[in-house]
Amino acid sequence: MTKYTIEELQEISVEVRQDIIKMILKAGYGHPAGSLGMVDVFVALYYGILNHDPKNPDWEDRDRLILSNGHICPARYAVMAYSGYFDIKTLFKIGEMGGPLQGHPDKRFLAGVETTSGPLGSGLSQASGIAYCARMDKKRFRTFCITSDGEHNEGNHWEAVMFAGKNNLSNLTMIIDRNNIQIDDFTENVMPLEPLAEKYKAFNWSVLEVDDHNITEIINACNKARAIYENPTVIIARTIPGKGVDFMENNPNWHAKAPNDEQAKQAIKDIRTMQGKVSPYGE
Repeated sequence: MTKYTIEELQEISVEVRQDIIKMILKAGYGHPAGSLGMVDVFVALYYGILNHDPKNPDWEDRDRLILSNGHICPARYAVMAYSGYFDIKTLFKIGEMGGPLQGHPDKRFLAGVETTSGPLGSGLSQASGIAYCARMDKKRFRTFCITSDGEHNEGNHWEAVMFAGKNNLSNLTMIIDRNNIQIDDFTENVMPLEPLAEKYKAFNWSVLEVDDHNITEIINACNKARAIYENPTVIIARTIPGKGVDFMENNPNWHAKAPNDEQAKQAIKDIRTMQGKVSPYGE
């Protein structure tokens, strides 16, 4: 149970979204849409679900979090910083050669990152292996895996889906960033995925669906997954890519493009004022 109120977690999400824009502006490259869309999931995990210790990131009994779609790492980095893994000022060194915050998470450079991300579709294989070994070793920690919907185009992802279902890996929870975009277009134009829930059920997974931006729903779904002992659980998070920035929302053009100075200013204004619903002057 988190010691923070939902209102406090929502305030953290607002701060994180602003920092994501600043990080990507500073780096000159990045993936703002997916990063902004998954902020609430990362906040729910790090503040309300994961059994972890930022001051002891290698603690043996910690829950494991595998980020398969590593290109949304600005969201993970920012929430890790706010959680206490490292100083928030470090966020603005993202992408520096040899620095802790690589363009994709690299476990060699940042404590608290379990596996190095890179090839899309490989995260669930890693997470399934960790969950399988944990059961063999009678460990009680849980393994979480975040994947994107675009990664479902990769054949090796479905091999891992079959493996986890066949072996009833109930200590494994996967969260799909179902934001409906990928680098070239909307997912349903590139490679249709629906009916996605039914496909997972056919492979012996339990399926839960949530509104990605409702932190209470996300925490409740993860807790429900802990109570399922028959098979692995997938949580399909219906996200809005670019959440909080009007000109980025649901726009595949912002899958992998950094804003310029003026666009970044507008993006931060949108986030601070809830896209104009709140006056920046408190009127």
